[in-house]
Amino acid sequence: MNKMWIVTAQTYLRQVKSWSFILLILTPFIFGGIGMGIGSISANSADQEDRIAVVSSEASLRDGYIKQNKDDVAKKYTTVDASKKALKSKDIAGYLVLSNSDKQVKATFHGNDDLDSGTKSRVQIYLSQVQQQFNLQNAKLTGAQAAALQTQPQFKQDIQKNVGKQNIAMLISFWVMVVMVYIILITYSSITAQEIASEKGTKIMEIIFSSTSAVKYFVGKILGVLLVIVTQILVYVLGGWIVLNYAKSASLTKDFFADNQTMINSVIHNLFGVNMLFLLLGVVLFTILSALSGALVSKAEDASKAAQPSIMLAMLTFFSTFPFQNNPESIFAKILSYVPFFSSYFMPLRVINHAASPLEIGLSLLILLVTIGLMGYYIGRMYKGLMLQTDTHGFWSSLKSGLAYNK
Repeated sequence: MNKMWIVTAQTYLRQVKSWSFILLILTPFIFGGIGMGIGSISANSADQEDRIAVVSSEASLRDGYIKQNKDDVAKKYTTVDASKKALKSKDIAGYLVLSNSDKQVKATFHGNDDLDSGTKSRVQIYLSQVQQQFNLQNAKLTGAQAAALQTQPQFKQDIQKNVGKQNIAMLISFWVMVVMVYIILITYSSITAQEIASEKGTKIMEIIFSSTSAVKYFVGKILGVLLVIVTQILVYVLGGWIVLNYAKSASLTKDFFADNQTMINSVIHNLFGVNMLFLLLGVVLFTILSALSGALVSKAEDASKAAQPSIMLAMLTFFSTFPFQNNPESIFAKILSYVPFFSSYFMPLRVINHAASPLEIGLSLLILLVTIGLMGYYIGRMYKGLMLQTDTHGFWSSLKSGLAYNK
């Protein structure tokens, strides 16, 4: 047992110390950081250029508008001359001059282009409010009359809360889950196959198999790769948590997160729990298949070709989910949610859409676990024969020899 863990540790350390693994881990964060930086700079620049200056000889008019629309106003420009210079240098979209003549409020916008509809609407709302106050003062109404004029119409909505956002959350969860599973499978199918194939027919394998059983060595290899995958997922979870907390307070994204917190929580909930377990078990199953593919190549030089069978199967399972993303209760989706290799995609799809009972989930997990155990044990028994053979008769010949060795 100790030798198996030594193989596991060596496989794990060799992979996590490689530059390819470090780049694999850092690339999403690097590109994400670059994207957020560019987006933030662009948003801040565009936001500043879209703002307007507000100028008025009456401080109350200017202060009232800024109080209502502080995010749309370039506050540092307080005079017409300063605003003209800012407009000329394109630091602002224009400037608004507010005035009051005989209890009539007036506004004049100066700019190179028309005022955008949103800002124009806010200006008109503010002018209407101020003008209404002036009109009430001029009318000299009693308190009761003034109160009567303030009566507003009532509008209500009776809708099913969050149904739309729940559907969006399910769709986002589905795509994040299947894409994440697909990328991990494609990446580590290649890594595992090449890890095994690179040792094919080497003298060192004869020495290793003389000191430990092929099953222990094979299981150690699989566990080592699995630990690498778990490490990557943990790094992404931790990084995602940090990014999520930053995004909640960042000026560029905080409003979006505030408005969609329920939907975001639903997506996060769908990605973890039993769905994450299906992801890990699916990766283990594909890793075992990739190890078999690597052991079946004729020689170490063919390592680059070793991952093709498992990659093709991963692509088949990935694309097969597309027709069922909006129909998880289809009979085909139900059947495939119990079929190993396919269940890692289809059962999470059903779980996300609340189309699977705890009994169905448990049965699918049991089938997946039994398949992993049987495949691991069976392939482990013929692993020595596969790795030590040096003939170059091709895939089927190698498989036949391996099956014959398993006894």
